[in-house]
Amino acid sequence: MPLPFSVLSLDIWKEDPKEFSIQMGKNFANSGFCGISEHSINEGLIKEVLQIFRQFFKLPEEEKMQYFESNLGGARGYTPIKIETPKGGYDADIKEFWQTGRNLSQQHEFRKWMPTNKWVSEIPRFKEKVSELFEQFDILGKHLLRSVATYLQIEENYFEEVANEGNSVMRSIHYPQVRSNEKGERSGAHEDINLITLLIGGHQPGLEILSSDNKWLPVNFDSKVLICNIGDMLQRFTNHKLVSTTHRVVVPRDYSENKSRYSIPFFVHPNPNWIIETLDSCCSEDNPKRYQKAILAEEYLQERLKEIKLI
Repeated sequence: MPLPFSVLSLDIWKEDPKEFSIQMGKNFANSGFCGISEHSINEGLIKEVLQIFRQFFKLPEEEKMQYFESNLGGARGYTPIKIETPKGGYDADIKEFWQTGRNLSQQHEFRKWMPTNKWVSEIPRFKEKVSELFEQFDILGKHLLRSVATYLQIEENYFEEVANEGNSVMRSIHYPQVRSNEKGERSGAHEDINLITLLIGGHQPGLEILSSDNKWLPVNFDSKVLICNIGDMLQRFTNHKLVSTTHRVVVPRDYSENKSRYSIPFFVHPNPNWIIETLDSCCSEDNPKRYQKAILAEEYLQERLKEIKLI
């Protein structure tokens, strides 16, 4: 069955920004997903950072646990296997991950919400390369949000004002081999919390999205294609005009593919003090306003972190 979204070249944006925005918006409205080719993330850097995290996840458990703080809710550093649990689910995910966030000065007003990054001293150039990839993701995320604003017919720089120093995180994930009698999935069925998610490394088998007719569709693309999807915050802001689609990561049906899987999603978040209030322009008689109350982005994030058992 063909996927309900297409792959768009970022070169289209260079030639006709409005046309790119329309095409991307239609993909998001139809399926919540869109593929992006000719993007600005450096392929060599991606390979370097994936190799860095292959090294990290192979470290002895006691060494990795030095970088785990249970009170951070997975926001920075290491989170071990079988902690994060899908909203409404019972079995924790069979994955371990590392999260990197925005570097802020000690005096910054958002420091109370955004903790200090952790860096692995045992691995050469860890801080340098991981920071560089975070920065490239951050720039691309802001670029795509301008196109989202254009599609929604709001001020093009709207998200530059409410997500210019957002609580975005880059998550480097290792999905280990799964035993045949293991409970849970690599990443159980879920929707993302944030505005948009950018994913690299998703070309390895296992990622599936839930179609409108309730069928799981495998997502397999060339490694150069970046996958972008809508998160719940943007779905709420647009009154579900843009949809946050359920997806999961499973062991491929061909069990010979049951080997370690690595991916690096970047979760684009708004500034923690952004008030999420549904756009009136996305409400109509056919699509009445679904959320009567506004909510602070940080409050929304904390609610969801509790639901998925990270805090």
